[in-house]
Amino acid sequence: MGWFEERAGLDGTVALITGGAGGLGEGIAVDLAANGVRVAVLDIDEEAADRLRASLDGLGRAAIVHHGDARDADALAALFAAVDERWGRLDTLVNVVGGTFRAPFTDTTPKGWNAIIRANLLHVLHACSLAVPRMKAGDGGGSIVNITTIEAHRAAPGFAVYTAAKAAVEQFARTLAVEVAPDGIRVNNIAPDYTPTPNLAKAGGGDDPMSDPAGVRIAIPMGRAGEIRDISGCAVFLASALSSYVTGTTLHPDGGTFASSGWFNWPDAGWANHVPAGVLPSAPPGAGQ
Repeated sequence: MGWFEERAGLDGTVALITGGAGGLGEGIAVDLAANGVRVAVLDIDEEAADRLRASLDGLGRAAIVHHGDARDADALAALFAAVDERWGRLDTLVNVVGGTFRAPFTDTTPKGWNAIIRANLLHVLHACSLAVPRMKAGDGGGSIVNITTIEAHRAAPGFAVYTAAKAAVEQFARTLAVEVAPDGIRVNNIAPDYTPTPNLAKAGGGDDPMSDPAGVRIAIPMGRAGEIRDISGCAVFLASALSSYVTGTTLHPDGGTFASSGWFNWPDAGWANHVPAGVLPSAPPGAGQ
């Protein structure tokens, strides 16, 4: 056994992942399984769930993969019950499910607000309410990890309710972390920025405004888009004993965008928090008068 395996203590533990069959969730599920974690996954995408099940079976990894909607209380409870029956323990919960659409707030309706809050906040509350008693019963503590977004930490025009819901998840995690800390249960968040996945393109209405490498170099200090493994690596760390004294906080695998907070690396001009002269087209005569 190597240094990481010995210190991480992941082998033989159990993780439940909501939205774990595609995109970020799939990466997290596969990386946890690669470290000996027995994973249970719930995902609304049936084809993705089937692919993940076959992939984990082919690797000889113990897994439970359900097709279902994490926003459905019965479907979520059924996965927890299946974990109880098969393994009788729960060490890690990773809440990945989320979603949004782009629109000015004044063009949205209560129906849309409810859908976004249900997709991004309410299922997290439900999953945590199911996970915490099981982790307490196990006497070994546990780790809860919520996938949020950098948009929980900055303005995001066109995504007002989504950012509010994700910010609520962040604050919920901080408070829950304090409440359950005496039981050895840790609660943390992972807040990525631009990491291309199919769902990200859907959220932007099918467009990918960051597909131009030049735009990525300007907007992200590290000069590249995020990769799924950037986020899954953080999840493995937070699930492991390597983070046994980390709780109530947020990891930012975002290439530095949270730190830069509006500063951009403009070609030929360098870092500035405004558009450099010469980048914008010249104003026509008489403009602004």
